[in-house]
Amino acid sequence: MASTPEYLEYVLDLLGGVEDVTTRKMMGEYIVYASGKVIGGIYDDRFLVKKTPASLEALTTTEVPYEGASEMLLVDIEDRDAITALVEGMLPDLPAHKKRR
Repeated sequence: MASTPEYLEYVLDLLGGVEDVTTRKMMGEYIVYASGKVIGGIYDDRFLVKKTPASLEALTTTEVPYEGASEMLLVDIEDRDAITALVEGMLPDLPAHKKRR
């Protein structure tokens, strides 16, 4: 099941306090970037983020975004300030996105 554009808008609204958020549609799902780094994605209308020390401190529920993928953390909070703090805490631990040639 692909994620809906309405859920994408909902997540982008939650991420409104985070600077430089972009998304990229891939096979009906969305990869979410902040400051050019992949922070997670939207899979089957679930907002999942990568495991980092900051995200592991704030979130506990793990889910697999699709068959064969690594576990990610489900963002189950709806507080915009808490999500902003979460993403800003994650950024130093994430590698810069490598652009394709």
